[in-house]
Amino acid sequence: MSSYLSDVKPGDAPSRLDLPGLTMWKLSVSDMHNNVYLLRDATPETGGAAVLIDAAADAGAITAMLDEARVDRLDAVVTTHKHWDHHRALPELAERADATLAGLEDGPHLPVAPARTLSDGDTIQFGAQTLVAHHVPGHTPGSVVLSWTPPAGSDALPQLWTGDTLFPGGVGATTHSDEQSFDELFTMVRDRIFGRFDDADVHPGHGDDTRLSVERPHLDEWRERGW
Repeated sequence: MSSYLSDVKPGDAPSRLDLPGLTMWKLSVSDMHNNVYLLRDATPETGGAAVLIDAAADAGAITAMLDEARVDRLDAVVTTHKHWDHHRALPELAERADATLAGLEDGPHLPVAPARTLSDGDTIQFGAQTLVAHHVPGHTPGSVVLSWTPPAGSDALPQLWTGDTLFPGGVGATTHSDEQSFDELFTMVRDRIFGRFDDADVHPGHGDDTRLSVERPHLDEWRERGW
């Protein structure tokens, strides 16, 4: 775990994080610094099952990451939300996946119709691992955050993949369209992320990682400033 670098940049090699039973690769692509995450079940009995989160922009770089991780076939590609920069490579990557998934409200707006849509509390199983979907609207109507809980007895924290809903220093953008709402996004992040997890590592859709315990003391500041 000590070799993991969370602040990857476009052009960098994917950064690998080894967790109990789960391996994650983080790749940054495009001039928008979109993060792409590959999760692979590392349980000896079931290892190899894999999920990709946000097939953003660069199908070639993502495919190279899959090859490096020895992932021939994806169990699923999950899109956190409908904004174009997070799914530009979805048509190519969908061909390597058994299913594509997205939030219920955002799914119809993707270039590949999802085989399954996600509502709050739905689960995604791959090998021995389970992801839970948390519906967190406000940035888009169907934005989902994905969570993974480590096995009992582990000292690892839960892991969250937050798309554009939560970043170091605040929630995502809410001023670019009429369907966005800071009040809604702040409330959903407060209640469905900070309210459901005492602490967790946060892997956002752009840029560096953070941790709920680092961000929690600033919730009142975010609400006061309105962004």
